[in-house]
Amino acid sequence: MNERSEALNLSSADNETLLCWVLVDPSQRHGFCSRADFSADPAFSWMSRLSTEVKMAIRKSKILFCNGYDFDELSPSLLESALECAVESGTSIFFDPGPRGRSLIAGRPEEQRTIGKLLRMSEVLLLTSEEAASLTGINDPILAGQELLNNGVCTKWVIVKMGPKGSILITKSSITCAPAFKVNIIDTVGCGDSFVAAVAFGFIHDLPLSYTLTLANAVGAATATGCGAGRNVASLGKVRELLKESNLNEDEKFWDEVLSDNVNSRDVTVLSKMVVNGNSQVNRVSLLKVVSEVLPKLEFAPKMTGSFK
Repeated sequence: MNERSEALNLSSADNETLLCWVLVDPSQRHGFCSRADFSADPAFSWMSRLSTEVKMAIRKSKILFCNGYDFDELSPSLLESALECAVESGTSIFFDPGPRGRSLIAGRPEEQRTIGKLLRMSEVLLLTSEEAASLTGINDPILAGQELLNNGVCTKWVIVKMGPKGSILITKSSITCAPAFKVNIIDTVGCGDSFVAAVAFGFIHDLPLSYTLTLANAVGAATATGCGAGRNVASLGKVRELLKESNLNEDEKFWDEVLSDNVNSRDVTVLSKMVVNGNSQVNRVSLLKVVSEVLPKLEFAPKMTGSFK
C-alpha cells in the first residue's frame, strides 16, 4: 500500500498488516481484537496518499470491496481517495459496514463523512439485519434495505444477511429471498467475507439475483463447516457438494412474516426446494433449477476468477 519513501523511518511493526484475534463464544458471536484497538488513530495513519500501484490496481479491477474495519487501518481521507478513484474508473464499489458501522455513524466528523459517502456511492451494500436496523432505525429488514437504496446515489443492490435463515437482496423494483443451507456449523468466522466473494462472482457474471443469493448462501455455509478464516474458508469442492445436496433450511412461516407487508409493491421472488401453486404475488424459483444452471458455471470458476479463497 505504501510508497517506499514513506516507510523508511518506520519500524517493521508499523508496516505490518494487522494481526486480528477473533474471539468466539459458544453461540458463535465474535469479538475482534488487534493493536488498532489500543490507539485512537488508524494503524496506518501515516499513509497520506494512494500509491501509483494501488490506483492502477483499482482502475483495473471490476470491484473494490470495503468494510467497516478498514477504518481501523486507514484514515478516512485515504479511504475517500480509494472511493473516488473507483468512481472515476468505473470500478464497482461493494461496502459491508459490519459491526463498526454504528460507531462510525456516531464517530468523529471525518468518519461520519466517509461512511456516509461509502453508503451512498457503493453499488452493493451488504449488512446483517441488526446492522441494517442500527443504521436506519428500521427493524423490518426489507424496509431498512429500501431506505438505504433510497438514500443512495449509486446503490443498485442492498443485501441483508438473516443469519441461519438465509438472505434477502433488495433492488429498486424487486425483493429476492433465499433460505440458507443446512450444515453442521463448526466456526462462522470468515462466513461474511466468503458470502461477499460469491456475491461478487454473481455480480461480475450477471447471474440472476436468485442464483447469486443461492451461491452466496452456499459459499458462506461451506465456510461454516471448517475452522478458521484465511486459507481455511470454503473450497470450490465443498460449495459444489452443498449445492448438489440441496438441503435448504426452509421456514415458510418466517419468510411469510418477513414478506407480509412487502408483497404488494415489489416483484418478489423466493427460492424454494418445492415449487407449488400458492400465493400468486410471490414468484417461487426451484432450487433444483438454480443448482442445475449454477454448477456448470462453477466448473470454469477457477479459470475465470480463481477459487473462492
